[in-house]
Amino acid sequence: MFNPTVARLTYRGLLGRRRAFILFALPALLIVISVVIRVLTGADDDTASTVLGGFALATMVPLIGVVAGTGAIGPEIDDGSVVYLLSKPVKRPTIIFTKLVVAIGVTAAFSAVPTLIAGFVLNGNSQQIAVAYAVAAAVASIAYSAIFLLLGTVTRHAVVVGLVYALVWESLFGNLIAGARTLSVQQWSLALAEKIGADGAITADVGLPVALVLLIGVTGLATWFAGQKLRGLTLAGEE
Repeated sequence: MFNPTVARLTYRGLLGRRRAFILFALPALLIVISVVIRVLTGADDDTASTVLGGFALATMVPLIGVVAGTGAIGPEIDDGSVVYLLSKPVKRPTIIFTKLVVAIGVTAAFSAVPTLIAGFVLNGNSQQIAVAYAVAAAVASIAYSAIFLLLGTVTRHAVVVGLVYALVWESLFGNLIAGARTLSVQQWSLALAEKIGADGAITADVGLPVALVLLIGVTGLATWFAGQKLRGLTLAGEE
């Protein structure tokens, strides 16, 4: 199910000059903000939760997911080079799974690791806040990668649609409208963070069992549908 050649090509495309700048810029900004806050205000658990939950998990993780998820396959479809990939003796589910693994790895590396570092800078992992949010970021990376990889297969405007989803739904509606929180990857991952953190340190609007079911379900369905869409592209190319 995993093809090293497809993975290498996907990594090379994702870590190109323009995308790499975006991938490095957001984590760097998070760490700089954390250092400044720590120097000015000292260690504070509430401030750490605000920064890690409000910026890292609600904004940085989905944005990096957009870059990695859509970039894993979208550009190949846009410029037509996916035809050469599909002409190789590689199963379509293998292509999708490999690209998903790469997107998850890139998203997690550029979101979970900086979140952990920022958490230790902000409060030294008091009440397990740094670890909890880092795990939440890693889990969210899986769902976001699958969702945005799917968008990359179904629309040529995947980046725009992904940005609207990340900034409007996750960052805005997901924080302001109670009903929208139930359908937010951010809240699903927060349920896990709530379990890891000390009592009362982190709160989520979705229970952990429901959150896990939704995370697994959305990731599985998005991956499956992306594979079906790629099959359709294969048939169109053959015709």
